[in-house]
Amino acid sequence: NSDQRTFTFREIFFAHVLNNRFLWFIAIANAFVYFVRYGVVNWIPTYLQTAKGFDFKASGAAWTAFELAGIPGTILCGWLSDKVFKARRAPATILFMALTLVGLVIYGSNGRGPLWIDIASLIMVGFFIYGPIMMIGLHALDLVPKKAAGTAAGFTGLFGYFLGSAPSGWGVGWIADHWGWGGVFTTMTVCCVLAMGFSALTLGHRPK
Repeated sequence: NSDQRTFTFREIFFAHVLNNRFLWFIAIANAFVYFVRYGVVNWIPTYLQTAKGFDFKASGAAWTAFELAGIPGTILCGWLSDKVFKARRAPATILFMALTLVGLVIYGSNGRGPLWIDIASLIMVGFFIYGPIMMIGLHALDLVPKKAAGTAAGFTGLFGYFLGSAPSGWGVGWIADHWGWGGVFTTMTVCCVLAMGFSALTLGHRPK
């Protein structure tokens, strides 16, 4: 049993991480998920205050609602993955990213509409976006032997932070300056679709 012996770093990193195409797929998906998550949460106050004219208190309430919604959403995502999808992570990730996309479309389409629609759509996005972040981390553990689990989780996390959350900080602002907030929402829509697409490439894998 490969899990009962000690792997060398070379075996772990090259055989079980770099040469694992499924791990690459979810690592890339993770970057898109993180871009959406941080792109939304970091720019809620700016968007609501500059594009919609809401005050600091109102935009702060929307931000809080987004964050709090992630707690029950993450729990539900884990439950669905375990009980409904029989410990398969990709279907839960795809489902929750699809529902995140619905929330984003409502959020971006509200325009000068009432704040309650913005808050409701942000609750929806917050509820569904945090599940895939957790799920991809769990998925990484399913794709490698136990001795390589930490390296695999770090690999997907690296993509999430350096190719997802970091670029979202300046990227959203740059896109908003050049193509407006419509361009921002279009970019996030594409990110949701790509996250679902790369996750779907792992559907052929069955957990041991």
